[in-house]
Amino acid sequence: MIRHIRIKNFAIIASTDIELNDGLNIITGETGAGKSIVIEAVSLALGSRADTAFIRSGEDKAVIQMIADYEGEEYVITREISASGRNLCRINDEIVTLGQLNALCSKLADIHGQYDHQSLLDPEKHLHLVDTYQKDKIGPAKAKVAEIYGEFSDAVSKLRTLEKSASEASRQRDFMAFELKEIQDADLKAGEDVELEESIALLENSEKIYENLAGAYEIASDCEYSILSALKSVADMVSDTGEFSSDLAELGERINGLYYELEDACSSIRESRDAAVFSPEELDRCIARYEIIKRLKEKHGMTLDEVIAYGEELEEKLLLIQDVSASREELKNKIAEIKTRLAAASEELSVLRKAAASKLEELITQQLAELNFNNADLKIDFESSYDPHASMSGFTPEGTDIVQFLITTNKGEPLKPLSKIASGGEMSRIMLAFKKITGDYDNIPTMIFDEIDSGISGIAATTVGRKLKEIADNHQIICITHLPQIAACGSHNYRIYKESDDDMTYTSVQKLTKEEKAGEIARLLGGANITETTMASAKELIEASE
Repeated sequence: MIRHIRIKNFAIIASTDIELNDGLNIITGETGAGKSIVIEAVSLALGSRADTAFIRSGEDKAVIQMIADYEGEEYVITREISASGRNLCRINDEIVTLGQLNALCSKLADIHGQYDHQSLLDPEKHLHLVDTYQKDKIGPAKAKVAEIYGEFSDAVSKLRTLEKSASEASRQRDFMAFELKEIQDADLKAGEDVELEESIALLENSEKIYENLAGAYEIASDCEYSILSALKSVADMVSDTGEFSSDLAELGERINGLYYELEDACSSIRESRDAAVFSPEELDRCIARYEIIKRLKEKHGMTLDEVIAYGEELEEKLLLIQDVSASREELKNKIAEIKTRLAAASEELSVLRKAAASKLEELITQQLAELNFNNADLKIDFESSYDPHASMSGFTPEGTDIVQFLITTNKGEPLKPLSKIASGGEMSRIMLAFKKITGDYDNIPTMIFDEIDSGISGIAATTVGRKLKEIADNHQIICITHLPQIAACGSHNYRIYKESDDDMTYTSVQKLTKEEKAGEIARLLGGANITETTMASAKELIEASE
């Protein structure tokens, strides 16, 4: 419930404070005095978008503060708009985001402007109105539908992706199979190209290698004056002197070590010489094999290891193409199973909605009768979006119901959509009937109406005033009006007025006493010239509304 509003430097309001109360708070004033500006300021405090155009001329910023109670706690809400475009939101002096402010204020108050009844003309909003009624029953069923719909949508998306991928892969299947066969026929082995390069180098130089190794072996070990035999003699001579000196003994050991090392090296030279046999056939085989590998590497622009990996990848893709039919059938069966569950959950939701809609029809029709629609009849019409031929079968996260409010306000006339039959004045009263019902189950403590009386007068205005007073038994109502019949119903009345000096215009808000309320209603009845007759009429209106 909104307790206090302070508005500073907002439009033509320099500074004003409004103390609000329980029940029906009525705000009146002459045309152009700034009645709707107060609602704009309240709307801003409740989380609407900021606009620097609302900053009072010559000022740097506009500030709106509001004190409100909600579930036993008091909240001080502040909105500040600066000319530089900076926008600050505070709750209890703590800076918050606009989203956080909206989260709180959406529970505090509901604002209905004179053009908001357009939402009733939009069939897309009608489903939400039905779902909000008996939401304790409908909410869980709706959540179940949304959950199953998520499964259904995911499975359908996977099937589309699979079919698209399979279609593209199928067009490339023959080419992939050819490439895979080429790689598999080559029977590639990791590192084989490096080994072949070494083998080819050896085979191409085998004659030179043989001659060099043979000559080296002969000089080192095979001739009469070989290095090995000479080193043996040196080793023996030095060893014979070892008994005379430890240094000579150590030297002899070193030379002996060299001898044995050379002997071992000579054996290796001999083995390498014997192995270096020139084979034109083996050279041709290695070159042919190396060319196969080289061609595959150049063709794919890859290393040998990458070509091997690419072959494995091709094999997996071809297996996937072969298995796609089985995967497609598996997904189709899964989708059919989910679809069955989704259809059942949507039907359960629809049954709950239709039951709620039936009760809602009765309540709204009753409210319409109380608002002088004596011959009115309202029906909540249901259609289904289910279409077995559509890709998603017409399912939505909210089920398959398409809801529209149909109404007739005259006896003998057929039911038609709201937008086809209702005048502006009728829509104001129809909207109020909806607000009476929805306000009870929305649990929003404050309802704000900006010129709900648009297009009505006479008996209809009196009826609207009484209905507002009735709603105010369970809600705080803030209503701007220009009709005396509605103003007379106010529990607390306020007057907005303008004053000017040589430089500026100022708008202020005054809470009216009982006598001042009668005078304001007399002004609404008779204009600037208030007579005893208009004053008497005003008091009579007030007494009749009590």
